[in-house]
Formats: sequence, structure tokens, C-alpha cells
Amino acid sequence: MGAGVRGLRVTADKDTGVAVVTLDRPHRLNAIDLEMRDELVAAWRELRFDDSIRAVVLTGAGERAFCTGLDRDAEVPQPNSPYMADDPLLRAGPKSNDLWKPVVAAVNGMACGGAFYLLGESDFLVADPAATFFDPHTTYGMVSAYESVLMAQVMPHGEAARLALMGTAERLSAERAHAIGLVTELTEPGGALAAATAAAEIIAGYPPEGVQGTVRALWAAKEAAVAQGFAQAAHLVALGNLPPDRQAELFRSRQSGFRLR
Repeated sequence: MGAGVRGLRVTADKDTGVAVVTLDRPHRLNAIDLEMRDELVAAWRELRFDDSIRAVVLTGAGERAFCTGLDRDAEVPQPNSPYMADDPLLRAGPKSNDLWKPVVAAVNGMACGGAFYLLGESDFLVADPAATFFDPHTTYGMVSAYESVLMAQVMPHGEAARLALMGTAERLSAERAHAIGLVTELTEPGGALAAATAAAEIIAGYPPEGVQGTVRALWAAKEAAVAQGFAQAAHLVALGNLPPDRQAELFRSRQSGFRLR
């Protein structure tokens, strides 16, 4: 497995057993378009079959963002039925593709909105001190449903609720994310990828059967709650989202500035 195609870069070190999956659209703040979504799905499924890879690091290219969610220019075809809404990022994460190898996320810069699909399916997070986390949905008249369900599994309820409800007015600092347990390690500036890779190399050195069984057990502890939340999510989005033109109007009229806490 070598360099990826447009939007995603995957490098594999056969000696250490670690693959690094990099969201590589820094000019778009690593926002995910449909092509990158498809590349992510393909990468997770390829990694399932590569026994030389025993742990994965997920990161974003550049210093400005880990990922800013779905690319706003992405055109997502929808069935002409209220019962079959298509969420483009719902199957973009490793667990959704039955990858039970550990995934360590190295977060640099902004992580917001749809980035939580990926972070919510990572096993633990390592962050640069400049990393920030926020969820813009409510600001633009949208329901934070799938993202909030996933974040509620990895953050205290009040923190997950505040993150989702405050929209773009606040950003969660890396320091605060570390204090509440969302982030497991706060590194020196520029050190998140190295720290995540070092942790992944240690894990990759253990017998994979025990490691993968542990990953599966940890996910089993919360997957029932995720499944129940997701079962409601599509209906809540359909009921609560403003029409796309109104969302776009709110986006264009957004105010700069936010509180970092």
C-alpha cells in the first residue's frame, strides 16, 4: 500500500506494522468530498486484509485543520423519498467498515462537524496544543445528530451538549479536550503525529489477536447506544434542518470570532 489518489494518502511501514492514513486536502481544510469518502471506505477495507498492518494512525495534512467535515461544495444525490435520506459520511469511519485494528487519531488544527464521524470511531486521540474542536450545525440551522451521538460516547454529557449547542460561538481547546478525556495526550507543538505513531508502534508490536479482540470489546461497550441514537438521527435531521438555501444564507452571513475555552 503506497501513496493514495486524490484526497487521501496512505503510507504503510511493514517493519513497524503501522499505516498512516492522511486526509490530504489542506487547501480545503481537509473537508471530505464524495471522492475522499469513497477513498476512506476503500482504505479501511483494504487495511482489513493486510495482515502486515496491525495499527493505524489517522491525521490531516497541514497545520490549519485535521478535518472540517463534509465539503460544502459536495453535491450529495438524494433518493426522492423521506425514508431513504443518504448521509454521505455515515459509513466513512473504520468501525463502520468492520476494521477492528486500533486507530489512533493525531489531531492538528480544527476538527469540526463531520470530523466527528472519524474521531468517534477512532480508539483514542492525541492532539497538538493548537487543536480545536467545534460543531457548527446549530449555527446554520442544522441538527447535529450523528456527530452528537458519537461524541456523547467519548465526552461527559454536558461537554458534548455544549459542543453541539454552542455552534460556532465556541471552540473547545486542546487543553480543555485533554482535561475532559476527549484527548488522551497533549503533545508539544507539532508533535501529535509523532506521538500517535509512537503509541501505534507499541500496540502493533503486541499479538494482533488480543489487540483486535480488545478493540472489538471496547466498541461493543458503546455500540448499542450508538445504534439506538443513529436510529433516531435521520428523522431528527429531516424534521429539524432548515432548507438548504436558508442554511446557505446563514453560512454566508456568519460572524467572525469565537470564544476558546
